[in-house]
Amino acid sequence: MARIMIDWQNIDTVLLDMDGTLLDLHFDTFFWLEHLPLRYAEIHSMDATEAREWLHERIMQQQGTLNWYCLDYWTQDLNVPITELKYEIADKIAFRPHVQDFLKILKEEGIRAVIVTNAHHDSLSLKIKKTGLDKLVDDVICSHDFRMPKENPLFWDKLQEVEAFDKQRTLLIDDSFSVLKSAREYGIRYLLSIVQPDSQQPKREMMDFAAIEHFDEILPKNNGDT
Repeated sequence: MARIMIDWQNIDTVLLDMDGTLLDLHFDTFFWLEHLPLRYAEIHSMDATEAREWLHERIMQQQGTLNWYCLDYWTQDLNVPITELKYEIADKIAFRPHVQDFLKILKEEGIRAVIVTNAHHDSLSLKIKKTGLDKLVDDVICSHDFRMPKENPLFWDKLQEVEAFDKQRTLLIDDSFSVLKSAREYGIRYLLSIVQPDSQQPKREMMDFAAIEHFDEILPKNNGDT
């Protein structure tokens, strides 16, 4: 893969997705595709395969909406304690490679690092508790506070109200292509994706956006004068 060169001298702010970007998406994939169907089948006395197929169809109906990420919505809709079930597999929460080093160097270089996530507050709290991620960045912002997901181009106006950033001097790193398209439409200049958000899934083919496998590819001190 070609080396990604980041013009760090022209970047003041880095907006960072959490799941699939800073943290391995495997936790979330495993929860929604494996753990939840199994526990749903147990709770509702269903066949596990039948539960998995039904849940997949039900969940996909909400893709791209805030409900997709809302644990309160799924707890009520599915009649299962989603947050409690997530805690059952919390040991699977893990950083992606070189994330801590990357965030440490951003701080040393005086570049503001802000997590901007669609994760529900309960899921965010769990992951912060397991990783201490909030201590490694300047701020953590949850899209649920704006009542719209990052996929909505209007989200970025809402973000500007609480986290003023210069669109021409901001880098967004996010594994979601739809979020990156939303940010591009809004006018954020520097956009970067992740080749393999889930360490247990195949690498993805990158089409519209530049992407990295790991954060050591773009460490500011590794980019010389760029």
